Amino acid sequence: MAQITVIPEVFTLVNFDSAEIKRIASEVADRVGLPADLPITVEVDETVPLGRTRIASLDPVVVAVQGGAFENAKQLRHLSETSVVDVLGRIFHRVLDRLDPRFAEAPADDKLTLQQATAWDAYAVGRCERVGYSPQKQRRIYHFRNRHGFNDVADRVFERLWNAEPGSLSWADIEAACAETAAVRESAA
Repeated sequence: MAQITVIPEVFTLVNFDSAEIKRIASEVADRVGLPADLPITVEVDETVPLGRTRIASLDPVVVAVQGGAFENAKQLRHLSETSVVDVLGRIFHRVLDRLDPRFAEAPADDKLTLQQATAWDAYAVGRCERVGYSPQKQRRIYHFRNRHGFNDVADRVFERLWNAEPGSLSWADIEAACAETAAVRESAA
């Protein structure tokens, strides 16, 4: 089982339970296939109700999460197991990719373009579906179209990324997917 640390240990502004986050994160890390001996810290900023998430560090692995990302939208300031699974499933797949030398050229999360981030998300979240989670595919398609275009090429690229087998793509493949959709957007302009 993955070695998960959750910061803070005690939440004071939101009704989150660090032990529950740790339990969920451990299960997700195991399903994703992260090494069992990989220490992972999940830092939750409970002072921010927004939902930004990023890999803050790979050595050691630190995932930075704004509190709103884990929040139950129907019961504010309360933890949503579904949200934790959705967020960490996507992020942990990115961690797994970043540990692969074929993703060595990938920029840091905060340096990704919107197109790169959504293309990589399509690949990551599609793999979440294959390990038994139920991501909202229609939501992801819409998000992808907003960044890559509402056209047949963008839809085909999304499906290719979503259905790609684990470990079958590299950073170059993500960049090529972005270039493919950009060519259509530029020709339409």
